[in-house]
Amino acid sequence: GSSNTASGVNALLNNTTGASNIALGVSAGSTLTTGSNNIEIGNGTNPLSKDTDVDGLDDDVEIGLGTRVQSTQKDYGQGTIEQTGRDLDIAIEGNGFIEVTDPVTSNPLYTRAGNLDVNANGQLVIGSAQTGRLLNPPVAIPPGSTAIVIGTNGQVQVRAPGATQLTPVGNITMASFINPDGLLKVGENLYQATDASGGVQAGNAGQNGLGILRQGSLEKSNVEPVREMIDLITTQRGFELNSQAIQAGDQILQQIANLRR
Repeated sequence: GSSNTASGVNALLNNTTGASNIALGVSAGSTLTTGSNNIEIGNGTNPLSKDTDVDGLDDDVEIGLGTRVQSTQKDYGQGTIEQTGRDLDIAIEGNGFIEVTDPVTSNPLYTRAGNLDVNANGQLVIGSAQTGRLLNPPVAIPPGSTAIVIGTNGQVQVRAPGATQLTPVGNITMASFINPDGLLKVGENLYQATDASGGVQAGNAGQNGLGILRQGSLEKSNVEPVREMIDLITTQRGFELNSQAIQAGDQILQQIANLRR
């Protein structure tokens, strides 16, 4: 009886965690470059609980304690690419991240956001011109440039005033990891490398399995609201069933206790 109750409680906790992750996904469904979460469920066992037959012999069979949440993994699947028509917007189509520099610690951070801007020093940053983070390596835009062209391979070219030809001024490099699930989420669509993620593998867009860059576009969240709502309804039904299972187990225990009186 206690094992059944523990199984039901663990299941309720899993349902609650699942509902929380779904709610976060739905709330982020209209934002840019926000990934959804996947929950990994594992078995919980009680090695001290054994199944004993009516013959009194121990069959050495473990009685489970239901399931429990083992981890919540980030889904880095491709989000919908939305055209904005803005020259300083880029979307990553495929695998990879863009490396930026943390202005506080000077440590590298990684993001799939592509809302570029030019700061007061003429350098490309991700975010606003006032508080954006510098690209790494830095890319400087000459003053008075009349056009900025970012190729699918990350090459940045500008047109100087009165010129007809484009002049290369830098390159937006990409980064990838053996285990992106091991990246540490630090907020604002930014991630930090860890031992679990493995070392960074830098390269040019479109090479060595890295995605390409689409100028004039932004990647939207990969959360699918319809699928998340279906999962939420399924989780709610599971919560109700597990609640009823706990109530039934409690009633059985009460009846057994009454029989002993």
